[in-house]
Amino acid sequence: MTSSTPAPPPAGPLPADLAARLKRTADGLLPAIAQQYDTGEVLMLGWMDDEALHRTLTTGRCTYWSRSRQEYWVKGDTSGHVQHVKSVALDCDADTVLVKVDQVGAACHTGDRTCFDADVLLAPDTAPTAPPAPAGADTTTPAQ
Repeated sequence: MTSSTPAPPPAGPLPADLAARLKRTADGLLPAIAQQYDTGEVLMLGWMDDEALHRTLTTGRCTYWSRSRQEYWVKGDTSGHVQHVKSVALDCDADTVLVKVDQVGAACHTGDRTCFDADVLLAPDTAPTAPPAPAGADTTTPAQ
């Protein structure tokens, strides 16, 4: 770490009620979606364990768990492409975290703005349209 990088916070548990609600993978991880807070742009997907989530909640910087390197990494410590945390939300099933951030520079390790820029499988201008609802169909009831 450089001298401009704050020291990691002391290890601390998540609040018990939050920790009890989380539905983790078999290896103790939660997918964490990083989204640009002001545009809604989806930037990347990373993984967090309880400690990475704790660090993210207490430092204002995104901390992830690297599955390949088996270590914590704070987004931007190496690249300078920092994610400043604006808000953190848990999804309705408590198995995914949405972190709204102010992204500085590229979010993807390849240098692209997002991790979803390079390999578009279906572009908005070529997406199929849904067929019209059958005559007499109730279109006011939300899908279940």
